[in-house]
Amino acid sequence: MYSIIEQGGFQFKVSPGMKLRVPLIISAAAGSSLTIERVLLTDDGSGNISVGAPTVSGATVSAKVLDHGADKKVLVIKKKRRKDYKRKNGHRQKFTRIEIVSINS
Repeated sequence: MYSIIEQGGFQFKVSPGMKLRVPLIISAAAGSSLTIERVLLTDDGSGNISVGAPTVSGATVSAKVLDHGADKKVLVIKKKRRKDYKRKNGHRQKFTRIEIVSINS
């Protein structure tokens, strides 16, 4: 049994018990439960596949929020030779770690 969900502009293939990192969900506190309603495809394991246009109506995915965090720092360096132009910038992408509890189709 698996499902394809959309969260934060990205698509993820999920199954019950799976842990994954998705872009930051501000409204969810650590330890709370979350319902994802943007389900694009479901497969119940017996050959019945439901494909949405764009989403499968009535299908949801229940998840539990484990924690929030930030990735490793990515450095962006710009330089133009002989012009005394140098810029250094860093960025840490924030994420939410969730665990899939169940798929309701």
